[in-house]
Amino acid sequence: MNALPDTKPTQPAKPSLVVVGNGMAGMRTVEELLKLAPDLYDITVFGAEPHGNYNRIMLSPVLAGDKSIDDIMLNTRAWYDENGITLHAGDPVERIDRRQRTVHARSGLAVKYDRLLLATGSTPFIIPVPGHQLPGVIAFRDIQDVDTMLEAARTHKHAVVIGGGLLGLEAANGLMRQGMDVTVVHVTDALMNQQLDKPAAALLKKALEAKGMRFLLNANTEEIVGPDRVTAVRFKDGSSTPADLVVMTAGVRPNIALAKSAGLHCERAIIVDDTLQTYDPRIYAVGECVQHRKATFGLVAPIWDQARVCGAHLAGAGHRRYVQQATATKLKVTGVDLYSAGDFVGGDDTEDLVVRDPRRGVYKRLVLRGSRLVGAVLYGDVKDGPWYFDLIQSGRDISAFRRQLPFGQAMCQQAA
Repeated sequence: MNALPDTKPTQPAKPSLVVVGNGMAGMRTVEELLKLAPDLYDITVFGAEPHGNYNRIMLSPVLAGDKSIDDIMLNTRAWYDENGITLHAGDPVERIDRRQRTVHARSGLAVKYDRLLLATGSTPFIIPVPGHQLPGVIAFRDIQDVDTMLEAARTHKHAVVIGGGLLGLEAANGLMRQGMDVTVVHVTDALMNQQLDKPAAALLKKALEAKGMRFLLNANTEEIVGPDRVTAVRFKDGSSTPADLVVMTAGVRPNIALAKSAGLHCERAIIVDDTLQTYDPRIYAVGECVQHRKATFGLVAPIWDQARVCGAHLAGAGHRRYVQQATATKLKVTGVDLYSAGDFVGGDDTEDLVVRDPRRGVYKRLVLRGSRLVGAVLYGDVKDGPWYFDLIQSGRDISAFRRQLPFGQAMCQQAA
């Protein structure tokens, strides 16, 4: 007797989503997608680093010895398996064939896509002075950089950090905690000049000097010196400082080489619309590699917003639009609390309300335009930062409690 043919319907193949970049922006977008449509795609992820997805922001505590690599993992390899995601870690994509809708990885692997998500992040800016390629000159961007710094701290004494922003100060603090003598070199006359005004920057410098950190401000690096490894950093005024390790934290650049080679429209970064779609409707992009309405991004809050919008569109729930929001910066630099928001520089049409309390180590500067708060810098006492930020965002009239404004929310609520 002949067996009946198997009439069980075959499942149609799922569309393929390929994610280029295994960092925080790309994986947050995948998480948002999985919340809305967990079975929609076959998902393949390519990452340059040989790890799962980790919290890059927490590399500083790892350097300082407060956290381990396991502590900062966001998505372990088991998570990818549990969600049916194919991970190719340590195998970066080197070419996109948009006509064939295929990505080609360094290993030779080729994977077709129906949708492609670019989350290639940014690359550290290495100042191209003579000697910048010497052993002992590194950036502070990934786990490998932290391992290199920890190894240097075990065998060497003098570290120079070039760049006095938040990342540079965190690197300097971590290296000090590992026992190195650290000098921070900054090209302007004020630390963290993107987030702080000069009085707050001066307070920060004084506090960090008390902890043993050294600073060279208004210093232009001319050469990194050494026969076969860095031994010193020389400046344009002819002075120099010894260095067994040089850490470059002088900014980042959006990583757009792959997108440009694929013919996607790029300016400073990959151009995306309000849905995080590039000029190729099958390709989306999120994170530090994108440019939206002339702006680029480096803080977590806007990138999380991008991930929510992009995840919704990939899921077919495409009613959301990405809208840029004002951002506030809350920082804790080696035990010092800082907060800044809005236009804290001000201009001819603004007034400043300033409180200085040197004994308590407190400084507040509030910038008013008419009867509205437009900017704030807080040092030492930051508990009212979110409330000030709400006032900035809402544009609320503060006339009723203008005199009490520097003393915080509780005083203002009594006066209003």
